[in-house]
Amino acid sequence: MSNELLTDLTQPQRDRLAFVELRVRFIGEIRRQDLVTRFGIQSAAATRDLALYKELAPGNIDYDSKGKSYVLGPDFRPVFDSPPDRLLSWLTQGFGDGEPVRLKAWIASETPSRLTQPDLDVLASVTRAIHQECPLAIEYHSITSGRTDREIVPFALLDNGSRWHVRAFDRKSQEFRDFVITRIRKPVVMKGAEVQSHERSDQDIQWTRIVELELVPHPDQPRPEITEMDYSMDSGVLRMKLRAATAGYILRQWCVDCSPDHSLRGHEYRLWLKDHLALYGVKNALLAPGYRSPEPLRREADSD
Repeated sequence: MSNELLTDLTQPQRDRLAFVELRVRFIGEIRRQDLVTRFGIQSAAATRDLALYKELAPGNIDYDSKGKSYVLGPDFRPVFDSPPDRLLSWLTQGFGDGEPVRLKAWIASETPSRLTQPDLDVLASVTRAIHQECPLAIEYHSITSGRTDREIVPFALLDNGSRWHVRAFDRKSQEFRDFVITRIRKPVVMKGAEVQSHERSDQDIQWTRIVELELVPHPDQPRPEITEMDYSMDSGVLRMKLRAATAGYILRQWCVDCSPDHSLRGHEYRLWLKDHLALYGVKNALLAPGYRSPEPLRREADSD
């Protein structure tokens, strides 16, 4: 798609074409009704948009007459440059799906940048496999095992605060694990391959289990009332409900002292987990600062 052709289009048209590209690249398909629902346009206008994108970017999308949808073409080359942070906001929160344009901010602000960003082609394969509910063949690189070939059944993206994982059933270990997306290479979506019932997300105990945690100002830090203000506590307590699969990441990200005797020292430990037994059975609890399990637990893939 040439820049000259793009400049002849109105911004609403460009936004719709960018949406077409995002849907096909990261979800694997788009239907006319998707455009109608998202932008409130008529079916005829949606048909024209799809035809226009196909004309301007040959090879990017093909029509699947059986599924009555447009799917990823064999010669796909992205037209729109989508920053990873914006793209992940769209995938996980549902906004930012138009053409990325730099608009003037209403007020001055600065957001810390991530030190790592996933490769968008790898991410696209992961998200297509999630949407299509099919296995994904990958080459995975871990600190403990080095390079391995695996088949995983992914079902969710997971942000640990510093990098992105995909939650998936691992056919090699026969258990549910988190895989760091930046460590995935050569992903192949196994479209149409069968997924067994025990490989589905509803069988992931760590994902389906909800833990209720109570965080309080750290007893050894001064001015607890300031901590209560910072975290909008109710009667001196911050109550959280988390998936067990995410608990260790979140407690680590917010430097929550999870030792039973609030023994961690340092200005970063503003919060203390009131009852460390609330993490009993949470596999990634060992990621939480100061946590000591009453039973030996295997450290999950975050450290692989």
